[in-house]
Amino acid sequence: MPTFLDFEKPIAELKARIDELRDTGAEGGVDIAAEVAKLQAKSDRMLRDTFAKLTPWQKTQVARHPERPHFKHYVAGLFDEFVPLAGDRAFGDDQAIIGGFATFRGRRVLVMGHEKGDDTASRLKHNFGMGKPEGYRKAVRLMSLADRFGLPMVTLVDTSGAFPGLQAEERGQAEAIARSTEACLAAGVPLVSAVVGEGGSGGAIALASGNRVLMFEHAVYSVISPEGCASILWRTADKAAEAAEAMKVTAQDLKALGVIDTIVPEPLGGAHRSPSAAIGALGDAIEGALGELSSMDADALRRQRREKFLAMGRALS
Repeated sequence: MPTFLDFEKPIAELKARIDELRDTGAEGGVDIAAEVAKLQAKSDRMLRDTFAKLTPWQKTQVARHPERPHFKHYVAGLFDEFVPLAGDRAFGDDQAIIGGFATFRGRRVLVMGHEKGDDTASRLKHNFGMGKPEGYRKAVRLMSLADRFGLPMVTLVDTSGAFPGLQAEERGQAEAIARSTEACLAAGVPLVSAVVGEGGSGGAIALASGNRVLMFEHAVYSVISPEGCASILWRTADKAAEAAEAMKVTAQDLKALGVIDTIVPEPLGGAHRSPSAAIGALGDAIEGALGELSSMDADALRRQRREKFLAMGRALS
């Protein structure tokens, strides 16, 4: 049973009523199939109507849902023979950013992305997906290897932003993010990036400066979190919903602005309700994007990437 968000309260109440009826029927031998079917149809309709008109702030909540698939689930569902590579060869290994070589539908690739963790212990281990300088320097090292061996790259973005702690700043956080972004833009191999949950600030763009940028239907992508924006503009995070509306954080807004290339549909109610379907849909989108880029040489790939991001800046200026 999924964890329901605040705006899903009516759906949660109906689901509880359905479960109660089923328990009653099982205990008393009463035939309640017709009533359950009626309530289930109402629940499905309510879920469909709710998700057809989500506000940007509600999409932000869906993007952050703790039960959405994480990097490890995408690797398990889409990639074979995954060989993780650790360390930045300078300071240490950052578990917020994981990457390595793998096989994707018969094609050797480098796959890399943010891992948030899905319980208390793993979230602490992976620092909630907030990369540190050594994580972004590891990303540069892995992208350099992929470029050297001519392997396409797939990056999966899911972070609220790079880690803002004092030690990260002392170790050169901004420089590491810039180097990682530069490595994305300079690669002579296809780079397909997918925003699968949150895409926050430079911590996201450092892995997402690709030839093709995919984004899940209910993911969000922005330069700062809605709460952070509200705290700066209104001195209170209570205005986060207004900030999300103004910031154009949704896949639909960003597709219209030319920031992303493809919106990947999610199962009804979000990726967390049917992870396998969401993972399969993302796999198909990645396969299609890699197919489009496979005939381009290194110079063409770099040129396309450069022109893509320069045009974005001109359009938004």
